[in-house]
This record gives sequence, structure tokens and C-alpha cells, in this order.
Amino acid sequence: MGANISGGGSIDGDATGPPLRPRLDDIPESCAALILARLNPPEICNLARLNRSFRSASLADFIWESKLPSNYKLIVEKVFVEEDRDLMNLKKKDVYARLTKPIPFDGGTKEIWLDKNTGGVCLSMSSKALTITGIDDRRYWNHISTEESSYRTVAYLQQTWWFEVDGELEFQFPAGTYSLFFRLHLGKSSKRLGRRVCNTEHVHGWDIKPVQFQLTTSDGQHVVSRCYLDNPGSWVLYHVGDFIVENSNALTNIKFSSTQIDCTHTKGGLCVDAAFIYPSSARKE
Repeated sequence: MGANISGGGSIDGDATGPPLRPRLDDIPESCAALILARLNPPEICNLARLNRSFRSASLADFIWESKLPSNYKLIVEKVFVEEDRDLMNLKKKDVYARLTKPIPFDGGTKEIWLDKNTGGVCLSMSSKALTITGIDDRRYWNHISTEESSYRTVAYLQQTWWFEVDGELEFQFPAGTYSLFFRLHLGKSSKRLGRRVCNTEHVHGWDIKPVQFQLTTSDGQHVVSRCYLDNPGSWVLYHVGDFIVENSNALTNIKFSSTQIDCTHTKGGLCVDAAFIYPSSARKE
């Protein structure tokens, strides 16, 4: 009798066959959504390919709103021009996707975007948004065009005794820990017959004394680090330091610099692309 009872859910009416097993397609959409809400964005997108239930669940606004930074509405208001602010009327998944692409602001001298994996806020400031000592004297500095920068231009130093690059940014960051970098390159790269070549003619002086990096925040955080510049021909992210944001509702002012002001020797052959701020959880080395 027990065998007859267990066969009530058998295949093709075979009373002695095994009971039906639940399949992924049997998971209710609401349950799939709760599963997806616990995952990171790449995992959500991967599971959305499984079946119709997960695909439909992956479009739920509550899932993607939880992945957006707490201040994403402020970002939209700050950096999008008025006609693009209807972004807020889109599905939250589409808002997330749009914000993961770099968005220029402040006359195109800065960019902001979300890290695809974590939803953390990332920022960059081009060389034209930085204060560079002697930048207006073409005997020492020039702005040169390049495809190797998202800003399509970098500041190139031929030679100087006093190297100093300063930056300042005020922004309302979500709470968390952030890392600041300078993106620098020894040598001037170009293309010749379709191949990348690097001219290191002016590269000198960086192996004599290290460059000093500094970072100071409006709430009293201060970091100093030193590093010799090396690896000619490659773009390098030099880590300035980390800072912590505790209050998401307050503006954080950050001042930072890169200096080598020992006037016992000259230095040159350096490209300055930009300064970058990343969430430390998505830190770029």
C-alpha cells in the first residue's frame, strides 16, 4: 500500500515509478528574486540566463535599487544635463547599467561611474582639472593628444627642476573606504606604422629621489607616501593613500598632491593623465 501512495506523483502514470522532482523552472519568481537580491550584479546577470523565472525576477526594481549607491539620485542631479534626467524614470536595472559607464562633468574635465561589480562610486580628474606648476610654460610642459587616456589628452613634462601636481575635490561620497591614485607614464607614446612605440628621450631624474604623494581630507585624515617612478613605457597607477567616509550625508573635501621638488637635479619625460578615486573594495593596482 505504501508503494501505491508514493506513486501518486510518478512519471507517465506509472504507479511504481519515482516521484517527480522539482526543477529550476518550478521556482516561483518571487523566490528567485529573493535569491538574486543576495548576489552581486555579475552573479545576477549570470543567473538571469538560467530560465524565464530568473530572467523575469532579475528585472525587479528592489533588487537593483539595493545595488545602487545611497546617493545615486544626487549623482544624477549633479552630472546629468537636464534633458537626460528622465533617467530616473527608467527601470532600476537600466539606471545601474547607465551609471556604470563613465559620465563626464565639470566641462568634461572629470568623470564619475559605478564599479560594475560592487556599485561603488568611482571618480577621476583629468590633468586639466589638476593644478600643475609651470603648465603654462611650453618650455617645460605641453598638453598632448593620445588615445591612451579617456580624456584624449595628457600633460607631458619635458624637463623641470620643480615638479608639483595638486588636486582638490569636494563630493558627497557614500560611506566606505576609498583609495586615490595618480595615473602616470614615463616616456611619450605614439603609433608608428600601426604599432605602439614609446619615446624615452626626456626620461631622467626619477631614480634619484622618490616622488612624494600626499592626501588630506576635511575631517582631518592625512596620508603621506613616497615612491620612485619606474617602468618606462607603461601606464602605472601610483597609490597615494586611502581615506574613510563615515557620513554619507556630508560633503568630503579632499586635497592631494604629487611632488618632487628637490632642485639639485632636473627630471622629465613624464605624462600625467589623471587622478582616480576607487572604492577600496574595487581597488586597482
